[in-house]
Amino acid sequence: RARRVRVAVGMQSALFLAVRHGGRMERGGRRRSEPEEADKGRMKRTIIKDWKTRLSYFLQNSSNSNKRKSKKAGKPRNYFRPSPEEAQLWSEAFDELLANKYGLAAFRAFLKSEFCEENIEFWLACEDFKKTKSPQKLTSKAKKIYNDFIEKEAPKEINIDFQTKNMIAQNIQEATHTCFSAAQKRVYSLMENNSYPRFLESEFYQELCKKTPISRAAQGT
Repeated sequence: RARRVRVAVGMQSALFLAVRHGGRMERGGRRRSEPEEADKGRMKRTIIKDWKTRLSYFLQNSSNSNKRKSKKAGKPRNYFRPSPEEAQLWSEAFDELLANKYGLAAFRAFLKSEFCEENIEFWLACEDFKKTKSPQKLTSKAKKIYNDFIEKEAPKEINIDFQTKNMIAQNIQEATHTCFSAAQKRVYSLMENNSYPRFLESEFYQELCKKTPISRAAQGT
């Protein structure tokens, strides 16, 4: 009898605590309180706001760069937020994302949040390097890329093996357009297989893919 009384008291205490703290039951029997839900919502909004700030920075830099280049070529380009359909195309292939200026800026912002922005910066530097025609500029750019990304304790050192680093050090003595090909492929593969899938799952990308609900007023017109 005493045991039944203790069990009944225990059940009443548990029920009292559940009512007092309120909230939805999580898996495993733990209740999630309303303050926790609110904190989660605030954190999500903060993350998205931080993303937008970084993205604005990268787009602004891209816009300024294109304005300088377009003084001779024509009108400067403006980058607008893509439609949900355009953003969804980025999930079909990594190249689709990199080929879109807004998508590239968004991906850079994401890599910055993961503290591995040097990967996309190196890849972009290699793309620019391969377009260089002047032999003198090719040599100077090769040395800069090596100093910035390849040599030991470089300010933006990328994660490649020692053998590849040595090969690059030898190749830049007589720079050619293929100096960094092996390293660029390695970094591309690293981004495609690791950072890119996480980017597609990020809050910011998911928000870009959301379609804005059509209001009743708009439907009636």
